[in-house]
Amino acid sequence: MEQKINLENIHIVLYRPRFPENIGSAVRAMRNMGLCKLIVVDPENFNIERVMRLATHESAEMVEQIKRYDDLESAIAGMNYVVGTTARLGGERQSIQKPADLAQRLISISDDNQIAIVFGPEDRGLTNEEIRICHVLINIPTADFSSINLAQSVMIICYELFQAGQKSKSSFSPRLASRHELDGMYDQLKDILVRIDYILPENPDYWMNKLRHFFSRIPLRAREVSIIRGICRQVNWYGKTCYLDGKNGNSPDPALDISEEKIN
Repeated sequence: MEQKINLENIHIVLYRPRFPENIGSAVRAMRNMGLCKLIVVDPENFNIERVMRLATHESAEMVEQIKRYDDLESAIAGMNYVVGTTARLGGERQSIQKPADLAQRLISISDDNQIAIVFGPEDRGLTNEEIRICHVLINIPTADFSSINLAQSVMIICYELFQAGQKSKSSFSPRLASRHELDGMYDQLKDILVRIDYILPENPDYWMNKLRHFFSRIPLRAREVSIIRGICRQVNWYGKTCYLDGKNGNSPDPALDISEEKIN
């Protein structure tokens, strides 16, 4: 059985676009390639007339349906899989996919998950802090000059998405944890790891970034996030119990004894 990519579940996200013409051109590119869900976050200038001028009147309905948000966190809160675009490489930007490879990867994921593909501002792209919320990064290979116009970048990615899955075999992909669920898990992990002195409170993000990279390589299902949060709650409960026993001079409950001898 062949499976095509589900374009209905893919959202193009323009984060802080500077020029309304680029928004309009992005709309036109999306419509050419069969995508219809555009999110615009904190635009510098959302002049609807200038947007329409480049989108053309055939895309008027799509322009009217553009969703606007004030911040990126709110825009992707309900997404299960987040893709960030980057022209820069190296440093924290390690997990990089080419457009065609990523499109193939999204075939099964798009079946039952909401996907966001995030494009940063024209002048600087996404920052290191912003790419940390992404499961994977995508880079459009170029020659010596890597600066591609925003709308052109959208067209290239949308073209590969449209092409993906034309002759692909179906495969099962479960519902992944949403960005909101993942952020809650990371906040809980950071809190518990700081309090048990596993990571330093002065610079917790250093180790948290490593955990984010690790989990991004194995996208978590909602149930798996729930399990990890349950473990955090249990560690927190156990720590409080031991603290109160010591404070009150009580002997440890034998049921709470997890000494090496008992484990073995």
